[in-house]
Amino acid sequence: MSLPLSQIARIGAYTLKQHIRGGKYPLVLMLEPLLRCNLACPGCGKIDYPDPILNQRMSYEQCMDAIDECGAPAVSIAGGEPLLHKDMARIVKGYIARKKFVILCTNALLLKKRIDEYEPSPFFTWSIHLDGDRQMHDHAVDQTGTYDIAIDAIKLAKAKGFRVQVNCTVFDGADPARLAAYFDEMEALGVEITISPGYAYERAADQEHFLNRERTKQFFRDVFTRGNGGKDWTFTNSPLFLDFLAGNQTYECTPWSMPLRTIFGWQKPCYLLGEGYVATFRELMEGTDWEQYGVGKYEKCSNCMTHCGFEGTAATDAIRHPLKMFGIGRKGVRTEGPMAPDVDLSHARPSVDVHSSHVGRELARIKEMDPEGFRRVQKVA
Repeated sequence: MSLPLSQIARIGAYTLKQHIRGGKYPLVLMLEPLLRCNLACPGCGKIDYPDPILNQRMSYEQCMDAIDECGAPAVSIAGGEPLLHKDMARIVKGYIARKKFVILCTNALLLKKRIDEYEPSPFFTWSIHLDGDRQMHDHAVDQTGTYDIAIDAIKLAKAKGFRVQVNCTVFDGADPARLAAYFDEMEALGVEITISPGYAYERAADQEHFLNRERTKQFFRDVFTRGNGGKDWTFTNSPLFLDFLAGNQTYECTPWSMPLRTIFGWQKPCYLLGEGYVATFRELMEGTDWEQYGVGKYEKCSNCMTHCGFEGTAATDAIRHPLKMFGIGRKGVRTEGPMAPDVDLSHARPSVDVHSSHVGRELARIKEMDPEGFRRVQKVA
């Protein structure tokens, strides 16, 4: 399964046009219209907020304004769990009406109940959170039975004619052979795979199982060598990003390529780091000191190799060096030999804890808007 040619042409034309213009531009809008979830994964840094914040929702109008502001050709809707949002089907339809490619990320616990609210479209894809085989995934989300629910949801969605992919995050301790076998299972199901190493959210309950850069590179080499350089599997990731994961490319991140709009506003500087929030996309792009962030610049970024930071870099590299990209796609990812030099981490500025100040400001805003509702939520909590 691959993107429809119309979508490839649309996104390719947009990317080439922006590249010729020069400057920074978004490829995918990352949208978190709520932070509430029906799971409590120990590696997640998105759900440890007070109830008054978890009860917040972006409106349909705010979601449409976000894509209109940034102009990205695609939107990835995450959270939290998006299917908990009562207007999610309307939001998806609104994006499709704007001819935006929509990726709806879900843990699939509610998919069977909600699926009839959606219609198959070349502009729409279900992205099912599935971090490996049954034992790997159920351990990652800390709830038995979620793997089987996800597999049933995948089969149901495909039977109804939807495009389906799985979103797999890899943590330290994963076994390359088992992950390769899991990829084989997904290939047999006919679904694409979005793969990324986990990011060490500073607020995640589990801080012991995130890959550092050295282990990430060797791990993915060990995985790809079991799949003919990765050619045996169908990834949504670009070949150059996969090559980067295996240590064959030296990349700096482009955090503006996948900007995040959340209930707090536009998040500075990226999807993973909440170092500040602004009201408009223009403020995000023009008011962020981008040179303060990234691998080698900021301690929180030191071990990040996630797709939301580096797929944009790979896309730019593909435009500049298309033959390199096609060569990797044809031959597969190199899994032996020397690795590319890495970015120097020795001069990165120290981490700064700013989370509590953001939470305090948001709670104050909610209390000011609805004092009585705030007191009720606090009382129940």
